[in-house]
Amino acid sequence: MSEDIPQPEDGFYALVTGANSGLGLAIGCRLIDEFLQTRPQSQSLVLIITTRDKRKGDATIQYLRDHLQDTCRKLEKSVPGFRIVLERRVHFRQEILDLTSIVSVQRLSKRIKETIPKLDAVILNAGIGGWVGLYWCRAVWTILTDWKNAVTWPTFKKSGVGWLTRPQIPHADDGKKADEPPLGEVFCANFFGHYLLGHYLAPLLGKHRASEESRGRLIWVSSLEAYTHSLNLDDIQSIWSHEPYESSKRLTDIIALTSTLSSTAPVVDKYLDYLQDTEKTTKPRIYVTHPGICGTAIFPASIIVNYLMFAAFWIARWLGSQWHPVTAYKGATSMVWVALAKQSTLDSMETQKGVGKWGSATDRWGHERVERTEVEGWGWGGTVGEKRKRKGRHPHAKDLTGQGREQFEEMGKQCWVEMERLRDEWEKKLEDAGVAVKMD
Repeated sequence: MSEDIPQPEDGFYALVTGANSGLGLAIGCRLIDEFLQTRPQSQSLVLIITTRDKRKGDATIQYLRDHLQDTCRKLEKSVPGFRIVLERRVHFRQEILDLTSIVSVQRLSKRIKETIPKLDAVILNAGIGGWVGLYWCRAVWTILTDWKNAVTWPTFKKSGVGWLTRPQIPHADDGKKADEPPLGEVFCANFFGHYLLGHYLAPLLGKHRASEESRGRLIWVSSLEAYTHSLNLDDIQSIWSHEPYESSKRLTDIIALTSTLSSTAPVVDKYLDYLQDTEKTTKPRIYVTHPGICGTAIFPASIIVNYLMFAAFWIARWLGSQWHPVTAYKGATSMVWVALAKQSTLDSMETQKGVGKWGSATDRWGHERVERTEVEGWGWGGTVGEKRKRKGRHPHAKDLTGQGREQFEEMGKQCWVEMERLRDEWEKKLEDAGVAVKMD
């Protein structure tokens, strides 16, 4: 962790989890590029990246510095001598975070709260797939018979079952294990660790005056694979699920999309530390995004399989799929857009079309853009009866009905209540065991 903590006067503070590779690293690079090109020269970017150890953090910071220099050299061609000015507008800070350890989440949150004045965006990207292989026969058959859909909404990944995190409470001196409930590893890495992080950092996200015309943004990274059938409320941690990754992403969608409803307001207000719009604070907003389909190391595969995977993605794009950015940099489009867009732009779009899931899309030539994504039970924006034809629909998607909308909202209430119950339960257990980190 760096001892030199930057605090520029007009700083834009962004935190990205899981930034050492793949999509997280691409989000960092794209944030640098778009920030320098869209924000006023008086404003600086403070990019806080989290990794699981210092070695990865050091390598990530070096990569981002090299990328910054390359970007500044390109921009300098239009304005000679401008490179030094641009480089001074970006500051880096690394932190260590293990999302499968609640105490690690608390430690990071405490450090962040004590060392920076505010947060503008927290991008909840880190995660694991939980996959152990492929169902090869199914993969070959579905790709050959329905190529584009098979590599957009795959059903041939084989997941591990029964994965649990390491114990959250250390063993007693006599070696006796503490009495604690099970905590699903994929659930904790992809969702619950982030959920706790968002709660602890909410006060920093709320430190925006109404006059700023901006709000702190908690930006979830979901997936196209957030299948409805994968989430079972009786096994909400997906410990015994054969699709724990997909379940965690469905839960992500539900939590984010129902966060502005009046029916969930009491629970959401508690989660966001009861922040409201006042002279000195504003209530943070929760958004959900996804990268489309891009190649990263989240799926364990050999070099040959990786080459075949990328080839399949390119072919799907040429067959007309808008959801194949292919590269992680293009996949980062939606997260960075939501982080940097004007609040008035986001508010206006949601007023017109409802709260939606923002996805990274491209045309056949790879020109990236942001598109709304249909979510089963919510549609494109929670509006019943929307009949417009859109690209990128699941082949078996159905138009949103009033009953489906009601069921989605009810599930949202249940998920919010259960997540707050789980948070309270774990915080009390850690406090009783004497290992919890005090936030205040």
